[in-house]
Amino acid sequence: MVENYYDKPLQIDRRPLWRVLADRTRRYQVLAGLFLLLAFLLGLEPPAGLSISGYRALILFVGCTFLWVSGIIPLAVTSLLAMAAIPLMGILERRQTYALFANEAVFFILGAFILAAALTRTGLSSRIGRSLLVRFGRTPLRLALTVFLLSALLSFAMSEHAVAAMMFSVVATIVRSLELPVGGSRYGKLLFMSIGWGCVIGGIATFLGGARAPLAVGMLREARGLDFSFWEWTAAALPIVLPLMLAGFLFLCRIFPCDLASVEQGIRVLSRQRLETGRITLPEKIVAAIMVLTLGGWIFYGSRFGLANIAILSAVALFVFKVVDWKSIEEYVNWGVILMYGGAITLASALDQSGAARWVADLGLARLSGSPLLVLAVISLLSLVLTECISNAAVIAILMPIGMSLEQTMGIDPRVMTLAIALPSGLAFCLPMGTPANAIVFSSGFLRVRDMIVPGLIIQILAWLLFLGSAWLIWPLLGLRIQP
Repeated sequence: MVENYYDKPLQIDRRPLWRVLADRTRRYQVLAGLFLLLAFLLGLEPPAGLSISGYRALILFVGCTFLWVSGIIPLAVTSLLAMAAIPLMGILERRQTYALFANEAVFFILGAFILAAALTRTGLSSRIGRSLLVRFGRTPLRLALTVFLLSALLSFAMSEHAVAAMMFSVVATIVRSLELPVGGSRYGKLLFMSIGWGCVIGGIATFLGGARAPLAVGMLREARGLDFSFWEWTAAALPIVLPLMLAGFLFLCRIFPCDLASVEQGIRVLSRQRLETGRITLPEKIVAAIMVLTLGGWIFYGSRFGLANIAILSAVALFVFKVVDWKSIEEYVNWGVILMYGGAITLASALDQSGAARWVADLGLARLSGSPLLVLAVISLLSLVLTECISNAAVIAILMPIGMSLEQTMGIDPRVMTLAIALPSGLAFCLPMGTPANAIVFSSGFLRVRDMIVPGLIIQILAWLLFLGSAWLIWPLLGLRIQP
């Protein structure tokens, strides 16, 4: 070890000292610059038509948006900073601010995370994946289709990020057994892209594919006292999801045609793993039963008892039957996401109650008041573009306050506006950083950025057109008219 250490060449930084210090303190310089800019803006008089509390809320919102986009500090920390700043800046009272954090959406997300952790921890999700691939994936095309559909359908019931991680390990096993060359196999690209697109498309179908939907609905509930049932949200999303699933897989097969004659070797490896895991265990049976009962409760009794109450009771049942323990749950639950969403809901409420969101809406998109459909088209396209660059939770935190004010100005149904922001914010197809599902499949080494961008742009245009068609033609049949 000592010899290797001294064998390393000595590198001397010959730059001037001031440049070295500037490079190493760049992060602190940016934070200091942001603080000084916000302090300067706070010293100015509010624009006409904007209250002092609204002006301060808007400045805080701008600062948090910069931190969310830049990622200089973690998203959850930015949300906690907003929580502390709101009462300190006199925007809302302390008691009111921290009461907003205890939103029903936060506890629904927590319960959903615990349920997904149980599926992963017991191995039930992996067992389902291997079994279905072995049963239905006997040819290259059928295997790819099974990977795509399984990724999408599992994302109906658990976080798309968790599904992508689970499916990645299964597909990686198949790829290794087939000895596909990294970066040189079209079929390898097809398999990994099927995971990514399946998770992204399926992830917007229900409240469970990602926390963006509960976050948006939580903001809607705080701002307008309105809500979505589990079935209402799914019914609104399916006219977009189902055509995207069909078109998405056909498009992938066109771009990455199969260059493999047989997948028998990969199926044999999965079959051997199935035999090694043995018969389904009692904990897996309990988790499956609880999950089925939970989904039934959300669909049929969600409006009556509350989605969060059902999620929490189901999570408690997992501990009662000793299927999971708290230590293992801590490893799977993303507590930072929960803090991020609680803070985002609080900041959005501050913008709404202070009048800042209404002022921004009147200043910008209110000029399109002659066409509510055009407003929905613009804000949904903005959500679709932003989600490629920043966290979808940050997209919702940025756009929901503006959207809630626009619906007041133009008479748009606030529930339709919520869908216009939340559904497109989950459809990040183009870039690895758009969603963890994309990042996971990109890490395989089989894909280049170009392999994701060009197909992603085309499928995003199709998704946007499907959204507009659903809002105009299908949603009114579900009682979701653009103008109530």
